[in-house]
Amino acid sequence: MVFSSAVFLFYFFPLFLLLYYVLPWKNGVLLIGSLAFYAWGEPRFVPLLMLSAFLNYSVGYLIARAHGQRKALLVLGIGLNLAMLGYYKYLGFFAGILNAVGLREGALPAIVLPLGISFFVFQGISYLIDVYRRDITAQSSFLRFAMYKAMFPQLIAGPIVRYSQIADEVDHRSLSNERIWMGFRLFVLGLAQKTLIANYVALPADRIFAVDPAQLDAPGAWLGIACYTIQILFDFAGYSNMAIGIGHMLGFTYPPNFNRPYAATSITDFWRRWHISLSSWFRDYLYIPLGGNRASPVRTYFNLALVFFLCGLWHGAAWTFVIWGLWHGALLVLERLGGAALLARLPGVVAQAWTMLCVMIGWVFFRANDVPYALKYLGSMFGAYDGVAVLHPWRHDIDNTAAWALAIGIVLACWRLRPAAGRKPEAKAVPAIVAPRAGVLANSASVLATSALGLLCIASLAAGTYNPFIYFRF
Repeated sequence: MVFSSAVFLFYFFPLFLLLYYVLPWKNGVLLIGSLAFYAWGEPRFVPLLMLSAFLNYSVGYLIARAHGQRKALLVLGIGLNLAMLGYYKYLGFFAGILNAVGLREGALPAIVLPLGISFFVFQGISYLIDVYRRDITAQSSFLRFAMYKAMFPQLIAGPIVRYSQIADEVDHRSLSNERIWMGFRLFVLGLAQKTLIANYVALPADRIFAVDPAQLDAPGAWLGIACYTIQILFDFAGYSNMAIGIGHMLGFTYPPNFNRPYAATSITDFWRRWHISLSSWFRDYLYIPLGGNRASPVRTYFNLALVFFLCGLWHGAAWTFVIWGLWHGALLVLERLGGAALLARLPGVVAQAWTMLCVMIGWVFFRANDVPYALKYLGSMFGAYDGVAVLHPWRHDIDNTAAWALAIGIVLACWRLRPAAGRKPEAKAVPAIVAPRAGVLANSASVLATSALGLLCIASLAAGTYNPFIYFRF
């Protein structure tokens, strides 16, 4: 079940909200509703999700009460989490490597990847580390902890919500009309990003990437990666906004996950804005413990390369994801070697264009099925096959609606906002509440705009728009 499906919008979510607001057992309603949501797509993995919750609850409980064995318990808990992730996500990948180098023979194991496993494993690891550091108090109730682990808004594709970020709200949360309205607005905004932009550019992106790159001229290849660049932003940012909006409607404050990443003027700036909950997770639980940038320059570069190698591997068990992660790691190292100072001296639009070029080259590896395809596609982007006699007629792959969605998406994603006087640029990632004091006119305009946007989304879904979700496979 996805947020942009009719089943969710017209059946599951309204019924869930009715029960959540009417019944007094909010944690129980949220836990049962979340398990039902997960079971809709992966019923066989509900026990695995609950096993993960029990594992992290139990180890966290023991760490909080232990004295001399706290580190051993932490290592055990992290090891069990990584073993779960390694078995389901990476066993086939590493078995393939062993086959390739002759250290193993036989067919690769066929293992189905549970939905959202990368997200809820990282949740568990952060919880154990925070308990070990005594940054938080271990949750005493398994029911409340299981509710946190299974919360459906962020379970499948994030943002990665750490227990420390919502610890107070797990036990005590308040709801108000203003907060529910803010959550609803943010949900509609995310739904619009998904259905009115990402869905429309997804089809031409998929069509072009299904073609042999040797049959693409440079304009066709650039069109394909441009569509995918807009698709992945509005697909994932739209899902995150819907998740954060639902969180507000339930009384939870989830962390922002995107802050106009395509307006970045460096790769360092890009990673402060893209998938913020993941990049901050790697920063706090891996990069800084490794020494961060406090160590020698060589060690700092190694830390960056390792973090982004693992970041790529986190996204998928394939060499394309590994290369994508190492590409970003290498760019960050280059910026630390002086590239950042050079970019800072360039006009903002030039630095932004360079950053977008680097990001789009990376997206080719992220989107391609294998490395040879990615390399051939890059060749097409830079004119390697323009002289081929028979070229794919890519102009037929994008219709007028998709072209408008692409154009609007580019403007919304890349337009660099000028900060108001006395205010830092890009200060807010989440729209502010239109408070009652803003006046009847402002509130009426907000209601009308949100309603119109919601109706457009429903009309698009009713028309049967192509409706994939990229991050469901992670």
